[in-house]
Amino acid sequence: MRYDFVVIGSGPSGRRAAVQASKFGRSVLVIEKGRRVGGVSVHTGTIPSKTLRETVLNLTGWRERGFYGLGYRVKPDIVAGDLMSRLHKTLEHEVETLDHQFARNRVHVLRGFARFLDPNRIEVQLEAGETRIIEASRIVVAVGTRPLRPAHIPFNGETVVDSDELLELKKVPRSLTVVGAGVIGMEYATIFSALDVRVTLVEPRERFLDFVDQELVDDFVHQLRDRGMGFRMGSKVENIQFENGQPVAILDGGRRVRSEMLLFAAGRVGATDTLDLQHAGLSADDRGRLTVNPTTFQTKIPHIYATGDVIGFPSLASMSMEQGRVAACHACEQPLPATPNFFPYGIYSVPEISTVGMNEEEVRKTGTPYECGIARLRETSRGHIMGLNGGLLKMIFSIETRRLLGVHIVGEGATELVHIGQAVLNLGGTLDYFIDNTFNYPTLAEAYKIAALDAWNRMTPRREPEAEALAVAPKPGSQMPIPPSIAPLRDPEEDEEQD
Repeated sequence: MRYDFVVIGSGPSGRRAAVQASKFGRSVLVIEKGRRVGGVSVHTGTIPSKTLRETVLNLTGWRERGFYGLGYRVKPDIVAGDLMSRLHKTLEHEVETLDHQFARNRVHVLRGFARFLDPNRIEVQLEAGETRIIEASRIVVAVGTRPLRPAHIPFNGETVVDSDELLELKKVPRSLTVVGAGVIGMEYATIFSALDVRVTLVEPRERFLDFVDQELVDDFVHQLRDRGMGFRMGSKVENIQFENGQPVAILDGGRRVRSEMLLFAAGRVGATDTLDLQHAGLSADDRGRLTVNPTTFQTKIPHIYATGDVIGFPSLASMSMEQGRVAACHACEQPLPATPNFFPYGIYSVPEISTVGMNEEEVRKTGTPYECGIARLRETSRGHIMGLNGGLLKMIFSIETRRLLGVHIVGEGATELVHIGQAVLNLGGTLDYFIDNTFNYPTLAEAYKIAALDAWNRMTPRREPEAEALAVAPKPGSQMPIPPSIAPLRDPEEDEEQD
């Protein structure tokens, strides 16, 4: 069988590449080792973790506790079945949508394990045991990643699990140790904390989420400590023992952390070890990742591309989709789409974190004179209505040009709110946009205006009251002009009556 374009993997980048190539009139095949399309994103990564988060927030009544107290519950006794029920419904819908998308774009799907025979031929081992040889002019490797499973961690699928096994939860633990304070570890740690599970986070580094503005991280940690989450920063897990069937993490320095369940979420590796990359003239690094041209996503073999998590940072589903589209455009000899300078990063923890542009540490390194504006989400009327107690929005502006340099948000709706800042940032907008424009009331988006005014107050030198009064006082015999922003609106019907 021969195709113009073959994609190995049907995750976000693989499916976007396949559909885009098909729209350019190429014959396209997607090879997927799983029984159903969607890849890691749909079955064990993005969609499941976010569905679990939403389920926990709904069933626990988390969002209403600001009004009704910490004892408020929508469902008093939440069991694993409650969490898994919504998850399975969501996954079923996602798979059906993807199947339909492939069908209407005439993308063929072959289920089986792929391995390279040479740079242009792929052998696919089907479920029934038979094999097929596929020839392709262009190939995209989009196999994603899987959890790192070190040999010294005694995984058993029940009390010591990785992030994939956690989604097969049979019982909600009363206590949980999370090893690894990366995005995945932090999301699951805070989700279970919202479920009133006693959580302890273990991380060998002194700081976590180091790509996030430090002021946001400080506020985030304060909220987590306030609800009882424990932190063991700068502590490495030397080994794990069992006492009465429960895992006990032995940390360097002698500390012990005991819990009913331990989640090891310290890293992921590219799922490339079964591809026989050497037959295609390729090799992966020690984490199974491929190196590519950051503009075209070509590997060192020009007609073979790699996209998505298998190439490493930023490992975002949103960015993976764009990588797949760019790779398909280049492979089909079409103009490459323009890449925006800034893209948002979202962490679906409880509370959410989202950031776009430079953080304060990065701005400081450039030597650019800057100022920050901060708004607490509880300061907005919508925040009062929602009963919010925490959360902040921070914006950074250049003092010289007034241009927006970065937006950083922690709190309810952060991953949605950030897109306003993203648009202004990529369009080169300034402080004045937020001050002069009107936002719906009451909304959390008003925090942008509050933060902008906070920055303006710091950037604008204050004048003495007498001087300010003289500056705005009308001259004798003249009228005070009305600023356009507060001028009364004319009713069109009044103009018609006057005519």
